[in-house]
Amino acid sequence: MRDPISKKVRGLQPSGIRKFFDLASTMENVVSLGVGEPDFDTPWHIREEGIYALEKGRTFYTSNSGLLELREEITKYLKRRFSLEYETGEVLVTVGGSEAIDIACRVMLDPGDEVIIPEPCFVSYYPCAVMAGATPVRLPLYAKDQFKLTAERLLSVITEKTKLLVLPFPNNPTGAVMSEDELKTIADIVKKHDIYVLSDEIYAELTYTGRHASIASLPGMKERTIVINGFSKAYAMTGWRLGYACAPVEIMKQMVKVHQYEIMCAPTTSQYAAIEAMRNGDGDVEFMRESYDERRKFLVHELNEMGLTCFDPGGAFYVFPSIGITHMTSDEFATELLNEQRVAVVPGTAFGECGEGFLRISYAYSIENLKFALEKIKLFVDTKR
Repeated sequence: MRDPISKKVRGLQPSGIRKFFDLASTMENVVSLGVGEPDFDTPWHIREEGIYALEKGRTFYTSNSGLLELREEITKYLKRRFSLEYETGEVLVTVGGSEAIDIACRVMLDPGDEVIIPEPCFVSYYPCAVMAGATPVRLPLYAKDQFKLTAERLLSVITEKTKLLVLPFPNNPTGAVMSEDELKTIADIVKKHDIYVLSDEIYAELTYTGRHASIASLPGMKERTIVINGFSKAYAMTGWRLGYACAPVEIMKQMVKVHQYEIMCAPTTSQYAAIEAMRNGDGDVEFMRESYDERRKFLVHELNEMGLTCFDPGGAFYVFPSIGITHMTSDEFATELLNEQRVAVVPGTAFGECGEGFLRISYAYSIENLKFALEKIKLFVDTKR
């Protein structure tokens, strides 16, 4: 029989995040700091709206773009929180931010187009670019720059084939953020070289050093930017599988077309719950952000105290400490820590080769769990110095 599998798909590597999560799930008494999922329940008033939608029999398809009422709330929210001006026709409700990333790549990219992907970063960008037929260009970022994208680094990889820049800030796994001034420098380069931007802002609400800045809010950038966001992180709605994309009408029409054939529409119950989140969820977001911020400060201090040097992350809910004092690879450290101390973290290499020598540790867990895990990590590190 001929090979039933596409060469393109066969060449993709499984997610390094899931590898350690799946391994940990087969072991007993494991403390996992590996998964980027809020430990909060979805706020009750949001769940209640989802329940009410089911009770009212709202189990039908919505329009392909999503409920008009939800898209209206998204435009109000983006203007209120991030000074972004969108019309409802520039908004698409998707099955999580991940679908939005995939659709954007399929719509924007042709074979031969190059996509610049700053790393370390979320694991989906590279395979989505490959599946869209484009050429991913990995761009390593460095701890000395706090893992921010600099003009020098960006200019070093731009070619005539460059079409799309992935801008993954606040960043998973490093927690790095880009200020408005830093984004202005990047925007000038993007406009000069006629590049489009895929700005993944799923962690926008989890910014601890001032207000989140979106590159789409800068002059001349809205027309060349696709903004990705969603409900999973800010509202603790991971299992509701709901995200959204905002883009110029010309791009959005094509995104809706692909979404129509792939998905039809996002889950209706989730969309009704999301309306409630947008209208009345600001207080929930603030409460969770303050809790994450407390954990962030605690974790960074404790890791630095034990010698795992860690810069102060400005966003998301991850720290990215160096394990240089152990002289171990990231994979060796994560594997032995799991086997010896039953603590699960993710090796930095899961997010790109430049993540070697680092770990991703999530603080989407209670202070009590973090304290317990840190005691175990310290015991481990003390034996490996």
